[in-house]
Amino acid sequence: MDAIHSQFAQIRTKLDDVQFLNELEAKTNVPKEYISVGGAVVFGVIVLFGIGVGSLCNIIGFIYPAYKSLKAIENRASNEATQWLIYWVVYSFFSIIEVFTDFLLYWIPYYYAAKMSFLLWCMLPQTKGAKYLYENFLKDFLKQNESKIDEALKGAKRTADKVAADAKKTVGDVAAKVSENVKKSDDDKKEE
Repeated sequence: MDAIHSQFAQIRTKLDDVQFLNELEAKTNVPKEYISVGGAVVFGVIVLFGIGVGSLCNIIGFIYPAYKSLKAIENRASNEATQWLIYWVVYSFFSIIEVFTDFLLYWIPYYYAAKMSFLLWCMLPQTKGAKYLYENFLKDFLKQNESKIDEALKGAKRTADKVAADAKKTVGDVAAKVSENVKKSDDDKKEE
Protein backbone atom coordinates (compact mmCIF):
# COMPACT_ATOMS: atom_id res chain seq x y z
CA MET A 1 0.00 0.00 0.00
CA ASP A 2 2.91 2.32 0.70
CA ALA A 3 4.13 1.77 -2.87
CA ILE A 4 0.79 2.97 -4.23
CA HIS A 5 0.84 6.07 -2.00
CA SER A 6 4.42 6.71 -3.12
CA GLN A 7 3.36 6.52 -6.79
CA PHE A 8 0.46 8.88 -6.17
CA ALA A 9 2.84 11.32 -4.42
CA GLN A 10 5.13 11.26 -7.48
CA ILE A 11 2.17 11.85 -9.79
CA ARG A 12 1.00 14.73 -7.58
CA THR A 13 4.44 16.35 -7.78
CA LYS A 14 4.44 16.12 -11.58
CA LEU A 15 0.94 17.58 -11.78
CA ASP A 16 1.64 20.60 -9.55
CA ASP A 17 2.30 22.80 -12.60
CA VAL A 18 -0.99 21.94 -14.33
CA GLN A 19 -3.24 24.89 -13.49
CA PHE A 20 -6.43 23.23 -14.76
CA LEU A 21 -6.00 20.28 -12.39
CA ASN A 22 -5.22 22.59 -9.47
CA GLU A 23 -8.47 24.48 -10.10
CA LEU A 24 -10.43 21.25 -10.55
CA GLU A 25 -9.00 19.89 -7.29
CA ALA A 26 -10.02 23.05 -5.45
CA LYS A 27 -13.59 22.92 -6.82
CA THR A 28 -14.20 19.19 -6.32
CA ASN A 29 -12.05 18.45 -3.25
CA VAL A 30 -10.78 15.39 -5.15
CA PRO A 31 -6.98 15.10 -5.26
CA LYS A 32 -5.61 15.91 -8.71
CA GLU A 33 -3.66 12.65 -8.88
CA TYR A 34 -6.94 10.73 -8.50
CA ILE A 35 -8.55 12.88 -11.18
CA SER A 36 -5.71 12.27 -13.64
CA VAL A 37 -5.50 8.52 -12.94
CA GLY A 38 -9.30 8.24 -13.19
CA GLY A 39 -9.23 10.14 -16.49
CA ALA A 40 -6.51 7.83 -17.79
CA VAL A 41 -8.56 4.77 -16.80
CA VAL A 42 -11.69 6.16 -18.48
CA PHE A 43 -9.62 6.98 -21.57
CA GLY A 44 -8.21 3.44 -21.58
CA VAL A 45 -11.66 1.89 -21.26
CA ILE A 46 -12.93 4.03 -24.13
CA VAL A 47 -10.02 2.97 -26.32
CA LEU A 48 -10.19 -0.71 -25.44
CA PHE A 49 -13.95 -1.10 -25.71
CA GLY A 50 -14.50 1.14 -28.71
CA ILE A 51 -17.01 3.62 -27.32
CA GLY A 52 -16.68 6.47 -29.82
CA VAL A 53 -13.05 5.56 -30.29
CA GLY A 54 -13.06 6.04 -34.07
CA SER A 55 -13.81 9.72 -33.63
CA LEU A 56 -11.37 9.96 -30.74
CA CYS A 57 -8.58 8.48 -32.89
CA ASN A 58 -9.30 10.94 -35.67
CA ILE A 59 -9.33 13.86 -33.25
CA ILE A 60 -6.02 12.80 -31.69
CA GLY A 61 -4.52 12.18 -35.12
CA PHE A 62 -5.57 15.64 -36.24
CA ILE A 63 -5.74 18.23 -33.42
CA TYR A 64 -2.20 18.08 -31.98
CA PRO A 65 -0.47 17.80 -35.38
CA ALA A 66 -2.59 20.64 -36.79
CA TYR A 67 -1.68 22.82 -33.82
CA LYS A 68 2.03 21.98 -34.11
CA SER A 69 1.91 22.58 -37.87
CA LEU A 70 0.39 25.99 -37.31
CA LYS A 71 3.09 26.85 -34.77
CA ALA A 72 5.81 25.68 -37.18
CA ILE A 73 4.36 27.86 -39.94
CA GLU A 74 4.05 30.89 -37.67
CA ASN A 75 7.59 30.47 -36.26
CA ARG A 76 9.02 29.71 -39.70
CA ALA A 77 10.90 26.73 -38.25
CA SER A 78 11.80 24.78 -41.38
CA ASN A 79 12.92 21.59 -39.60
CA GLU A 80 9.73 21.46 -37.58
CA ALA A 81 7.60 22.32 -40.62
CA THR A 82 9.27 19.51 -42.56
CA GLN A 83 8.52 17.08 -39.74
CA TRP A 84 4.84 18.01 -39.79
CA LEU A 85 4.63 17.93 -43.60
CA ILE A 86 6.01 14.40 -43.47
CA TYR A 87 3.44 13.53 -40.79
CA TRP A 88 0.60 14.81 -43.00
CA VAL A 89 1.85 12.76 -45.96
CA VAL A 90 1.92 9.61 -43.81
CA TYR A 91 -1.45 10.45 -42.20
CA SER A 92 -3.03 11.00 -45.62
CA PHE A 93 -1.62 7.76 -46.98
CA PHE A 94 -2.84 5.88 -43.90
CA SER A 95 -6.29 7.49 -44.14
CA ILE A 96 -6.64 6.55 -47.82
CA ILE A 97 -5.72 2.94 -47.09
CA GLU A 98 -8.11 2.91 -44.14
CA VAL A 99 -11.04 4.12 -46.27
CA PHE A 100 -10.77 1.05 -48.47
CA THR A 101 -10.06 -1.45 -45.69
CA ASP A 102 -12.19 -0.05 -42.87
CA PHE A 103 -14.90 -2.70 -43.20
CA LEU A 104 -12.24 -5.37 -42.56
CA LEU A 105 -10.26 -3.49 -39.93
CA TYR A 106 -13.37 -2.88 -37.86
CA TRP A 107 -13.51 -6.58 -37.00
CA ILE A 108 -9.94 -6.74 -35.68
CA PRO A 109 -10.01 -6.70 -31.87
CA TYR A 110 -8.42 -3.59 -30.39
CA TYR A 111 -7.91 -2.08 -33.83
CA TYR A 112 -8.58 1.42 -32.60
CA ALA A 113 -6.15 1.02 -29.70
CA ALA A 114 -3.52 -0.05 -32.24
CA LYS A 115 -4.49 2.83 -34.54
CA MET A 116 -4.18 5.34 -31.72
CA SER A 117 -0.79 3.91 -30.76
CA PHE A 118 0.29 4.10 -34.40
CA LEU A 119 -0.82 7.72 -34.75
CA LEU A 120 0.93 8.69 -31.52
CA TRP A 121 4.09 6.91 -32.68
CA CYS A 122 3.91 8.80 -35.98
CA MET A 123 3.30 12.24 -34.49
CA LEU A 124 5.44 12.41 -31.37
CA PRO A 125 8.74 14.21 -31.90
CA GLN A 126 10.47 11.73 -29.58
CA THR A 127 9.72 8.76 -31.86
CA LYS A 128 9.61 10.44 -35.30
CA GLY A 129 7.64 7.48 -36.61
CA ALA A 130 6.25 9.40 -39.58
CA LYS A 131 9.76 10.30 -40.70
CA TYR A 132 10.82 6.65 -40.39
CA LEU A 133 7.87 5.45 -42.50
CA TYR A 134 8.36 8.18 -45.07
CA GLU A 135 12.12 7.64 -45.45
CA ASN A 136 11.94 3.84 -45.53
CA PHE A 137 8.72 3.16 -47.44
CA LEU A 138 6.69 6.05 -48.82
CA LYS A 139 9.42 8.19 -50.34
CA ASP A 140 10.51 5.57 -52.89
CA PHE A 141 6.93 4.52 -53.63
CA LEU A 142 5.80 8.11 -54.21
CA LYS A 143 8.83 8.95 -56.38
CA GLN A 144 8.31 5.85 -58.53
CA ASN A 145 4.63 6.67 -59.03
CA GLU A 146 4.89 10.46 -59.20
CA SER A 147 3.95 10.68 -62.89
CA LYS A 148 0.96 8.34 -62.40
CA ILE A 149 -0.21 10.38 -59.42
CA ASP A 150 0.17 13.64 -61.35
CA GLU A 151 -1.78 12.21 -64.30
CA ALA A 152 -4.54 10.95 -61.97
CA LEU A 153 -4.80 14.39 -60.37
CA LYS A 154 -4.98 16.06 -63.80
CA GLY A 155 -7.72 13.62 -64.79
CA ALA A 156 -9.61 14.32 -61.57
CA LYS A 157 -9.31 18.07 -62.19
CA ARG A 158 -10.63 17.69 -65.76
CA THR A 159 -13.55 15.61 -64.47
CA ALA A 160 -14.29 18.12 -61.69
CA ASP A 161 -14.16 21.00 -64.19
CA LYS A 162 -16.57 19.15 -66.50
CA VAL A 163 -18.95 18.33 -63.64
CA ALA A 164 -18.85 21.97 -62.47
CA ALA A 165 -19.54 23.25 -65.99
CA ASP A 166 -22.42 20.79 -66.42
CA ALA A 167 -23.84 21.76 -63.02
CA LYS A 168 -23.56 25.45 -63.88
CA LYS A 169 -25.38 24.89 -67.19
CA THR A 170 -28.08 22.79 -65.49
CA VAL A 171 -28.62 25.40 -62.77
CA GLY A 172 -28.83 28.11 -65.44
CA ASP A 173 -31.37 26.08 -67.43
CA VAL A 174 -33.45 25.38 -64.33
CA ALA A 175 -33.33 29.03 -63.28
CA ALA A 176 -34.43 30.12 -66.77
CA LYS A 177 -37.28 27.59 -66.75
CA VAL A 178 -38.41 28.68 -63.26
CA SER A 179 -38.25 32.33 -64.32
CA GLU A 180 -40.24 31.53 -67.44
CA ASN A 181 -42.88 29.65 -65.43
CA VAL A 182 -43.14 32.45 -62.86
CA LYS A 183 -43.56 35.03 -65.63
CA LYS A 184 -46.14 32.85 -67.35
CA SER A 185 -47.99 32.40 -64.05
CA ASP A 186 -47.98 36.17 -63.47
CA ASP A 187 -49.27 36.76 -67.00
CA ASP A 188 -52.05 34.20 -66.46
CA LYS A 189 -53.09 35.97 -63.24
CA LYS A 190 -53.18 39.34 -65.01
CA GLU A 191 -55.50 37.95 -67.72
CA GLU A 192 -57.99 36.72 -65.11
